[in-house]
Amino acid sequence: MNKTFEFKGSGKSIITIDGNFIRIKRKGFVNFMNHGLDGEKTIDINNLTGIQVKKAGFTSGYIQFIFMGSQESKKGVFAATQDENTVMFVKKEQKMADEIKEYIEGFLANKGKSQVAATISGADEILKYKELLDQGIITEEEFQEKKKQLLGI
Repeated sequence: MNKTFEFKGSGKSIITIDGNFIRIKRKGFVNFMNHGLDGEKTIDINNLTGIQVKKAGFTSGYIQFIFMGSQESKKGVFAATQDENTVMFVKKEQKMADEIKEYIEGFLANKGKSQVAATISGADEILKYKELLDQGIITEEEFQEKKKQLLGI
């Protein structure tokens, strides 16, 4: 996906999804007060462990990108405004936040599937080499070397 989402309601923030990367750019006075002159932040989607979306209603909503070791905002909207991995939005921008969430969740789900497939194919390769060893086509040393290579040891 290559798409740009512009959130204008609660301080101007622009989220661009460009393949495996999310770029967050903040503009305007509200963002300056909350984040200073941060510039553009680039996040590799592969490093995300999750995404949290708080629906907008009476107060602004937010979309928060969660990493291994990071803390989810459990203190509400006001704490989220200070988090550099969080973008605020208003009710009419909810669909954009939901679209970003769906894309990232799909990306993370597919990432997990490809890792499982790679593990299975590695195990299959080891079994094939074991058969070659049993048939006397390769030596024990060659088998152990290939097994270490496939297991990344």
